Amino acid sequence: MKIVIGGAAQPEDIPGFDQIGVEHEIAFAPDDETLRRHLPEAEVFVSWSFRNSGLERNWDCAGKLKWLHWCGAGVKPALFPALVDSKVVLTNARGIFDQAMAEYVLGMVLSFSIGLPGMLAEQAERRWTYRQSELLKGTRAAVFGVGGIGQRIGELLRAVGVSVTGIGRTPRQTETVFGRVLGREDRFAVLAKADWIIAVMPDTPDTEGYFGADEFRAMRHSARFLNIGRGNSVDEPALVEALRRGQIAGAALDVFAQEPLPEDSLLWSVPNLIITPHVSGDFQGYERAMFMQFLENLERFAKGKALLNVVDKHAGYVPASLSCST
Repeated sequence: MKIVIGGAAQPEDIPGFDQIGVEHEIAFAPDDETLRRHLPEAEVFVSWSFRNSGLERNWDCAGKLKWLHWCGAGVKPALFPALVDSKVVLTNARGIFDQAMAEYVLGMVLSFSIGLPGMLAEQAERRWTYRQSELLKGTRAAVFGVGGIGQRIGELLRAVGVSVTGIGRTPRQTETVFGRVLGREDRFAVLAKADWIIAVMPDTPDTEGYFGADEFRAMRHSARFLNIGRGNSVDEPALVEALRRGQIAGAALDVFAQEPLPEDSLLWSVPNLIITPHVSGDFQGYERAMFMQFLENLERFAKGKALLNVVDKHAGYVPASLSCST
């Protein structure tokens, strides 16, 4: 079986590569020229780069391709029309980043509750200012996006006494930490009561611009908003205005409509906003964990078993129970 790995030039680029079986023919394709040379015979394509694999530009060469594995949770760059309309199975790295992103959220919530951003600013100015912290126990969080990451966020927040509500595309009963998931039509009622609003939604047409001026006006003045999902789910000018007017107490953003965030972005200077450079899921060792996950699926593929983490190419994410047999 021939496997092409896009976005990597050599085995040393991939932690854990030595674990792959010798029975496979492996080709690395760090550029379009190499990709076009190897893609015609490939049954499996691994996009080691989650931003741009080059596959769309060279799709005309992918005549034997059966399976595309995307090394990332978000798969929007992979959903070009020809791939969506094809029979090629798409899988992703769902599950790898759940714990790290949940810990990031918990860390940000704790930082806000003890007033860490303000204390760091005062430290830089050599000012000693007494303040009291806020107890997390008894506060309420609304988690927008109830997949694996959202569920783990809910579990960690519940562990420190925060009650959690999950909001998904449609209302339904679940056996997860959320119990009953509410739908988009319930969002304003939920926002009016939440102390912590956490966005971890996939990048789909339904989520674009989800949080706008109306949503920020519906939030409590003491609320904090965190986005670790997709940058385009937030109307950034509306968020800037909400923070400047004190409509909400603070925000933390790890994802943005444009990345890297431009130096002239208003977000850099807006009050009570923490900016991190899209790092919430990247823990030490995550690359090896991603490749081990691919190897597990590769074994299933070779045996004709159902693959894990099969993406619904029309929805743009992995439904809870979707699998696909090769």
